[in-house]
Amino acid sequence: MSLGVVWSPVIPLWALGLAALAVLALSALLLLSRSRGAWWRIGAMALALLALGNPVFTQEDRDPLQSVVAVVLDRSASQSLADRRRITDEARAAIERSLARSPGFEIRWIEAGASDGQTDGTHLFEALRSGLADVPAERVGGAILVTDGQVHDVPAQAAAIGFTAPVHALITGRSTDKDRRVVLTQTPRFGIVQQSQTIGFRIEDNGTGGAAAPATVTISRDGEVIERRTVTTGQAVNTSVQITHAGANIIEIEVDGLPGELTPINNRAVVVIDGIREKLRVLLVSGEPHAGERTWRNLLKSDAGVDLVHFTILRPPEKQDGTPINELSLIAFPTRELFQVKIREFDLIIFDRYAQQGVLPLIYFENIARYVRAGGALLIAAGPEHATSASINDTPLETILPAAPTGDVMERPFHARVSDTGRRHPVTRALPGMAAEGNPQWSRWFRLIESRQPAQGAMTVMDGPDQRPVLLLTRQGEGRVALLLSDHIWLWARGFEGGGPHLELLRRLSHWLMKEPELEEESLRLAVRGRQLAVELQTMAERPETVTLTRPSGDSVTVAMQDAEPGLWRGLVDINELGLWRAQAGRLTRLINVGPPNPREFTDVTSTTRLLEPLVRATGGGIWRISENASLNVPRIVPTRSANSLRGEDWMGIRQRDASVVRGIGILPTFAGLLGLILLLGAMTAVWAREGR
Repeated sequence: MSLGVVWSPVIPLWALGLAALAVLALSALLLLSRSRGAWWRIGAMALALLALGNPVFTQEDRDPLQSVVAVVLDRSASQSLADRRRITDEARAAIERSLARSPGFEIRWIEAGASDGQTDGTHLFEALRSGLADVPAERVGGAILVTDGQVHDVPAQAAAIGFTAPVHALITGRSTDKDRRVVLTQTPRFGIVQQSQTIGFRIEDNGTGGAAAPATVTISRDGEVIERRTVTTGQAVNTSVQITHAGANIIEIEVDGLPGELTPINNRAVVVIDGIREKLRVLLVSGEPHAGERTWRNLLKSDAGVDLVHFTILRPPEKQDGTPINELSLIAFPTRELFQVKIREFDLIIFDRYAQQGVLPLIYFENIARYVRAGGALLIAAGPEHATSASINDTPLETILPAAPTGDVMERPFHARVSDTGRRHPVTRALPGMAAEGNPQWSRWFRLIESRQPAQGAMTVMDGPDQRPVLLLTRQGEGRVALLLSDHIWLWARGFEGGGPHLELLRRLSHWLMKEPELEEESLRLAVRGRQLAVELQTMAERPETVTLTRPSGDSVTVAMQDAEPGLWRGLVDINELGLWRAQAGRLTRLINVGPPNPREFTDVTSTTRLLEPLVRATGGGIWRISENASLNVPRIVPTRSANSLRGEDWMGIRQRDASVVRGIGILPTFAGLLGLILLLGAMTAVWAREGR
């Protein structure tokens, strides 16, 4: 219960002020003139002025409210190291016992820092604000943080925490903890494919007194080791890494562990460099002119990323028809320069209906075969000449082509269909207009160059009548070869009978030849979709390999893969950690980085008081290491009403607040009703009686 006075003037405040001035002036005159009964008159005027102010006596019935104590438990990944999680649980039990001996406090247990796959670092103060969002600031008696001290959202000013009460910190871990980590100093974001980029890093040992020591560093690209070297801790090091493909090139820098260190997790750092291709160089050699000659040229010229070199052989060297030299081609066919000097500068070579006419010596075909085995790409678009003695198969290319011609040409209408193998191959899988059974919704072709049994390792991805091969693919050494046994794909381009997916097919074919990762027959791909990691396995096998996913913390999980399309399997895994995820299926390995390349949570895992101490001291709180020795040492909790004495050597103070909630209120107007009438009449009567003497 509490009593109070509330003023409720019956006239405006400015009028009440004027009345008060008038009363003061009259009182001064009465006193200066020494008028008889002056004090009685002054009292009556004061009472009348008081009545105009209308004081109201109040009586409130209040119930006291408990002071709120927030206890924030750090459940971040670094708290799982050594015995910190056990110490945190024991500290919670000790705090609960201590507060149980001090009634009048409400405990808010707040668990924070657990990774949600989205937040980078440990955010305890964000969780503290959320946990006290429904509590008025005047009810908060204090906060206790149980953490290793690696907190990444410490406010710069104490006022930012939202209440005026002590914040205490209980630090898990030991001051003798030591750990080795990789610190990145130079991290390029982009690089040109087949060129090198420089990455800078430094190896740091924490808790060893700063002494330099040798350390072995392993550098990997997309999971493949490319370099090992010995470096000295504390010194800056640069390494040059070649960008091998377009898209994300994931570079790992891993250092050998330090004996007795907390964790090897941060012994590895990741740099993600996006590879950017320069223009792809394609050499197109067209032989005998035909209706579909411009199909290839139009396709390649429409791609801004392709630098096309195109030569058409309109006249063989032995032809002598008297045409003047100045009316022939303005540019001589630079055979030596293209097929001997600069052949390795091309990403793809295409022969379109090329026949041996003495333009290219056999030695140049031997150069092309070596170019393919060394990693080049070759596409043969065959016509009727492929079945003659002038066939390009009767050159050193015979050793790398996927099938040899029989010498026969089938010239009757047929539909090119995707074979059973082709339904699983990324070049031909799910082409627009494919049919599950029967002929596809594509126009007919009218010529097919018949071939013998495909060579070992060759794949027939499209076939025709009686399963005769139409499109064959093969690998030779490090390179790839494709053989298209019909020159009528131009009918699709012209829209004959509705046409067909010539653009999509030729785009996929050329990209497969140039080793685009998304068109690999055996590949493992990872992608982040919201809060899930999508795992996609492309395989030519009937059943997929078991896919194992390794989280950044080192835990592994088997992914449940579902059959999405022929040759394509997909699975989803919830993301609960930031960092480098590794997927493995048989010999296939794939890496993906979720969130920042090097999460703050594992940047430094040694326990520390340095980050929290300025804020804790500014609030009047204390900071203690509770697991420095073998036994747990949690300070006792002491309730206090003092605003200054909030901590001691072995105790931490929690402020007892006087917050309460009003349950009822009684009001007594002094000058309202009968009581006010009696007071005013009594004053007038007293003045009249005094004047009447």
